Amino acid sequence: MVEAAAQDDERRLAWVYLSRVVEGPCAALSALIESVGVVEAARAVRECELPESLRGPTALRRESDCAARDMDSIRRMGGRVVTPDDPEWPAWRMLGLAQLEAGRDRDGAVPLVLWVRGPGSLLAWSERAVAVVGARCSTGYGDQVAGEIAGDLATQGWTIVSGAAFGIDVMAHRAALAVGGATIAVLACGVDRPYPAQHERLLDEIADAGLVVSEYPPGTVARKHQFLARNRLIAALADGVLVVEAGLRSGARNTVKWARRLGRPALAVPGPVTSAASVGCHRMIRDGEAVLVTRAEEVIDEAGPLRLSLPGAAGRTADPTDTLIGDSAAIYAALPAIGSRLPVALAEQTTLPLSVVRACLTELELAGLIGTGDTGWYRIRRPG
Repeated sequence: MVEAAAQDDERRLAWVYLSRVVEGPCAALSALIESVGVVEAARAVRECELPESLRGPTALRRESDCAARDMDSIRRMGGRVVTPDDPEWPAWRMLGLAQLEAGRDRDGAVPLVLWVRGPGSLLAWSERAVAVVGARCSTGYGDQVAGEIAGDLATQGWTIVSGAAFGIDVMAHRAALAVGGATIAVLACGVDRPYPAQHERLLDEIADAGLVVSEYPPGTVARKHQFLARNRLIAALADGVLVVEAGLRSGARNTVKWARRLGRPALAVPGPVTSAASVGCHRMIRDGEAVLVTRAEEVIDEAGPLRLSLPGAAGRTADPTDTLIGDSAAIYAALPAIGSRLPVALAEQTTLPLSVVRACLTELELAGLIGTGDTGWYRIRRPG
């Protein structure tokens, strides 16, 4: 028992050490951990027994082991570190990130750990969640719509995920808190560093009733590139991404990019055609990057779980595939009634990116609609 506890502590310290060494996503380090295990990977980093791809990213901080200090820091503020070894780790949410093509985007890797403040379970609270993002310089119209939709979603048991920024983000968080709902703030800095500073009180409120999450160790300050990396976690922790107001070059469009790559639905609220704050939403809707929605019920229709029954369908058994939409519907339709297909063949047949195909296959498998074997993925036959 004592030996097992010591091994657990060794693994946790190894995760925390590596998290500090790279401070953010690092696909090469994730691959090393997958290959040799976290404890051996930590030893290799300390002793610089590394492939060339890891020497540069680990050079700056590998000689400084702050793991014990970081653990003390997070405990003092009433928080915790969640590693892939922990039951609270949202493993199935991270599947999409794990399946992204290596090398396509340096920020696309699975986080090594997640630093968390708040009483909720990260696993449980991300089971049914919608990301609500948008313009920092939002209008009164955008604030009202974001508050109404986020509040309605939270009332119906959906967790609201956002980035605690000015504008739409803060309206979404406050709306969830106002109705006693669940909300998760994902930061691009340490969870002990309120950013923006004006939202220190809001983040404390979220930490008291919800969750404040970051992949960056305590004390890490916010830097520009970290916001783009943070956006993938906002998308990954939710069933869909809703954009309420976005300029043409809004950072919210970056979150939509991650949602599409992860196979999550992207949704956008239209605004006045004369409003510069809605140009990005209109462009995404016009280009087919996002589905137009105007209220919470429409968001749930797009991002909600597969329904096993249909209203008014008495006298017959509903087909769960009737509610498939978007990329998932295309992938399911491409699978043969008899036989199987590999992801590469499905990508060619549907013209969807391979990463999207893999993410959709995982979702369809979790829904009990398909299975996988030696020859690829296949439909699961249902009685009748």
